[in-house]
Amino acid sequence: MSTTDFSHPDRFIDRHLGPNLADRAAMLKVLGHASLDALIEAAVPANIRLTQTPRLPSPCSEAEALANLRRIADRNKVFRSYLGMGYHDCITPPVIQRNVLENPGWYTQYTPYQAEISQGRLEGLLNFQTMISDLTALPVTNASLLDEATACAEAMVMCYGLKGGDGRATFFIDRGVHPQTIDVMRTRAEPLGITVLVGNHRDFAFPATLFGVLLQYPATDGRVAFYKDFIQRTHDTGALAVVACDLLALTLLTPPGEFGADMAVGSAQRFGVPMFHGGPHAAFFATREEFKRAMPGRLVGVSRDAHGQPALRLALQTREQHIRREKATSNICTSQALLANLAAFYAIYHGPEGLTAIARRVHALTGLFAAGLKHLGYSFGPTVYFDTLRIDVQHRQGEILASAERHGMNLRPLNPHTICVALDETTSEQDVLELLTVFHGDRAHDLTVANLAVGMQPVITGELARTSTFLTHAVFSRHHSETGMQRYLRRLEARDLSLTTSMIPLGSCTMKLNPAAAMLPVSWPAFARIHPFAPVDQCEGWRMLVQQLEEWLAEITGFAGVSLQPNAGSQGEYAGLLAIRAWHRNRGQGSRDLCLIPTSAHGTNPASAAMAGLAIITVRCDERGNIDVDDLTAKATAHRDRLACLMVTYPSTHGVFETRITDICRIIHEHGGQVYMDGANMNAQVGLTSPAAIGADVCHLNLHKTFAIPHGGGGPGVGPICVARHLVPFLPKHSVVDLGGDHLQGAVSAAPWGSAGVLPISWMYIAMSGLDGLTQATKTAILSANYIAHRLEKYFPVLYRGERGLVAHECILDLRWLKGRSGISAEDVAKRLMDYGFHAPTLSFPVGETLMVEPTESEPLDELDRFCEAMIRIHAEVMAVEEGRMDRADNPLKNAPHTAQMVTAANWTHAYSREQAAFPVPWLVEHKYWPPVGRVDNPWGDRNLMCTCAKMD
Repeated sequence: MSTTDFSHPDRFIDRHLGPNLADRAAMLKVLGHASLDALIEAAVPANIRLTQTPRLPSPCSEAEALANLRRIADRNKVFRSYLGMGYHDCITPPVIQRNVLENPGWYTQYTPYQAEISQGRLEGLLNFQTMISDLTALPVTNASLLDEATACAEAMVMCYGLKGGDGRATFFIDRGVHPQTIDVMRTRAEPLGITVLVGNHRDFAFPATLFGVLLQYPATDGRVAFYKDFIQRTHDTGALAVVACDLLALTLLTPPGEFGADMAVGSAQRFGVPMFHGGPHAAFFATREEFKRAMPGRLVGVSRDAHGQPALRLALQTREQHIRREKATSNICTSQALLANLAAFYAIYHGPEGLTAIARRVHALTGLFAAGLKHLGYSFGPTVYFDTLRIDVQHRQGEILASAERHGMNLRPLNPHTICVALDETTSEQDVLELLTVFHGDRAHDLTVANLAVGMQPVITGELARTSTFLTHAVFSRHHSETGMQRYLRRLEARDLSLTTSMIPLGSCTMKLNPAAAMLPVSWPAFARIHPFAPVDQCEGWRMLVQQLEEWLAEITGFAGVSLQPNAGSQGEYAGLLAIRAWHRNRGQGSRDLCLIPTSAHGTNPASAAMAGLAIITVRCDERGNIDVDDLTAKATAHRDRLACLMVTYPSTHGVFETRITDICRIIHEHGGQVYMDGANMNAQVGLTSPAAIGADVCHLNLHKTFAIPHGGGGPGVGPICVARHLVPFLPKHSVVDLGGDHLQGAVSAAPWGSAGVLPISWMYIAMSGLDGLTQATKTAILSANYIAHRLEKYFPVLYRGERGLVAHECILDLRWLKGRSGISAEDVAKRLMDYGFHAPTLSFPVGETLMVEPTESEPLDELDRFCEAMIRIHAEVMAVEEGRMDRADNPLKNAPHTAQMVTAANWTHAYSREQAAFPVPWLVEHKYWPPVGRVDNPWGDRNLMCTCAKMD
C-alpha cells in the first residue's frame, strides 16, 4: 500500500467472492485459460460487450457504506402513524426479530421444493395457514401472497375463472375498500376484459353480468358492517363474495367464513412485521374446500415419508404457473415466506388470549378516543368500529393536520372535511390524550383516561361479535415464554438446510451470499417504521435511496427508466408487458396482442403474458438449446401485424450466451415488436453486457438474485422493471402517491415502491461493490460454473455449451441416460445429495431428468470441490447399480435421504452399510446435516390433502 493511498484496505468484494486470487488461478489452470479476462472473452460474445462504462459510485468499505446509508436514513422523520389503510405500526417481539428476521438460518433458505430438507420453514408456513384458516373460518389457505392488493386481484381473477364467461364479466368493489387495492385491481382487470364497478354495497343493483364482489372488513374508513345479507344476494345472483379483512380485528369480529364469504384475503403485516415503507409483508388467501384447486399461490400440506412418518411438502403443485404455463390462473412464483413465518411466530408467541388482549386494548383505546372527541363536540363515525374513526372536522382540517405535524403525528385526510385516525398496538393512553390535544386546537384540556372511560359501552355486539374459538392447536399455547420460543425457533431452523449449512447450487436462482452489512439497515427504525403513504417531506431519506438505486440499476442495464414497484419477479414481468402493451396502444397499434416465447422460457413468462391479455405462440429451440432463429423469423413474419413482443431470457435458460441474440432482437424490431428480457440470469451480465446492449427494450431484475436480497425460504422478492426511453412514460403509477408522468400505467403493487423495506440491501451491495466489484462478481460466477462443468463433464455430460465450448453462469448436467441403464432418476440423485449435506440443483428444469447448477461467485473453491466430489461419488454409486454390484431397488440412491432415526435403528436390512448411507465422504464425520424426514410421498399427500397443523395429530 502506498503512503498516499488512503483507500480502506478491507475491500467488501474480497469478502464477497468465495475463490481468492490463488483459487481463481488454480481454477483457470484446470480450464486451460491464462487469465480470467481470457475466459470471459471466450465465453461472452464480443458483439454484446459493453462499449460504455456504467457510471456507478466508487466502492466503499462496509463501515463506510453503513455510515453513508445512516446519513440517508437520518433524513427520514419517524412520526407516529395513524394513517391505517392496511398498514399499522406494531411491535416485533425481540425474540422473533433476532432469531428469525435477522437470522441467516431463516432468511437464506430457498423455496421448499426439496421438502425433506425444508421441514422447519414448512412447519412455520403450516402454522401460518392454520392461523389464517382459524381466524377467517375458511378451511383452505395458501402459504402467503405478495400484498393485500394483489391478493384481492388474485381473488377477482379466481372468481372470474370459476364464475365468469357466458356474459359474466362484471366485478363489484365496495367503496370502503382501500384505494390502493382498487387501483391494483383495475390494472389487473383491464387486460382480461373485466369491468370493475366501484360503489356502495348498500344500494348495489346486482347486474346479471356479475361474477364476484369485494368487501372490506373493517372498511378503509373504519366502518364495520355485517355483510351476511349482501353476500346471500350475491350468491343468489350466481356470483362469489370476497372479503378483505384485518386479522387482528378478526379476534373480536365474526369471521367472514361464518357469514358466507367464499374467499378471505388481507395482510398479516400487523402481526409483528414492521411497515417497511410498504413491504415486504405476507398477504393471506383463504377459501372454501371446493375451490382449493383454483386457489393461487403455494399450499403447504401434510403428507408422510417413506417410513410412514408425518412430513410436510408443497401440495397440489400442478396448479402452479411453472406447470400450467399460459393456462395458469396466476403467474405467482414466489410468496412472502419469511414474513408469513414472522406473522405465524407472532401469533404463536402471544397465543389466542394474547392476540385477543392486544385487539381489545386497541379497540378500547379507540373507544377512549371516541369518548374524548364527543366531549370536544366532534361528530364522528362509524357507529361500529374496531380501531379507526372517521371525524367530521368541517373547515378545521388544515389546522388539525398542522397541529398533528407539530406533535409528530400523521393523520389521514379522507376528504376536505373529514379526517381518519387509526390506532394500533403501539398506541398508548398518553397518545390518545395527545391526539385529543391536537383536535382541541393544540390547547390543553381537562380530559383524563379515568373520566373518559366512565360509561364507555361496547360497540362490537350481537351478530358482529365473534363467538367461535381459534388457534386451538397446541403449538399456539406452548411457546409463550422467551426461552420456550427461542428453543422452538432454533428447532425449526435446524430442520432446514440454508446457506449457513452449505452451497445451494440452484440454476437460475442465484443463491449467493446475502452480506451481513447489507442486511443490518433493514431493521433500522428510520427505514422500518415509515408508513408507505407518509407525507413526502418525512421520507426524504427514502426518496434519496430510491432515486440512487433507480439510477444505479438504469446504468447497469443501460436503460433510461426504472420502477421499483413490482414486488416479485413475476410482477416485474407483468408490469413490463403492460408497458409494452400501453406503448403499442398509444401509437394506435392496439391490435398488437401476440407474444412470442421460446420453449425454454421460465414458467412465469407465458403466465404473465396471458395475464397481460396477450396471445402466445411458442418458438422452437435447436439441438444446442438456442432459439431457432429460422422458426422465430417465420413466426414473426407470419404475425407481423399482431406481434407485440418477444420474451427472452439472457443468458438463455439453458445456461449459454446465445451468439445471435442481437439478430433475434433486430428481427423482432423489424416486425414491429418489442423485446422483453427476463432478468433471472442477470448475474452473468453485470459489468460485461446489459439488456440494452443485446437490443432489449425492457427487462425485470430479480433483486433477490443478482443484487443480494435473500430468498427468505420462498420470499421476499423484488422485481423492478427497467425500460428504454420510449417506454418510460408507461411505467406503473399509484393512486395514493404521485409518481409523476403523463401516460403512467395503473399500479401493480399495493405500495408505490413495492417491498421498499429490503431495498437498502441492494443499495448496500452496489455501494460496497462498485462497478469493478460487480464485474468481478460476474466474472467469478462464470468461472465457477465452467469449473464445475469441466470437473463433472466425464461423469454427467453438460447438455448445452456455447459456440466456444463454455457455459455462462450455470450449467445443465444431463442425467437422462441414468434411468434406462440403472433405474436411477435425476430425483434419486437430488435426494442422495442431501445425504452429502447439499441442497439439490434445479431438478428437471428446463429439461426433464437434468440438474441445472449455478454456483454463484460467493462460494469458495473448497465448497465447489466438495460439491463436485459428492457428485462424483454419487456417479460411482450409480455405476455400482448399473453393473449389478448394488441392487436396483435397494441402494443408497433409491432410499435417500437417510435420516438419523433410520441409520440408528436397531435393525438394518439394507445390503449397503450404515456408514455408506450416512457418511459417504470423510468431511461428514466432522459436520453432518441430518435430513429430518425420509423421502416424502407427494402423491399420497395430494390424495389426502391436509393443510392445517390441526390435522397433524
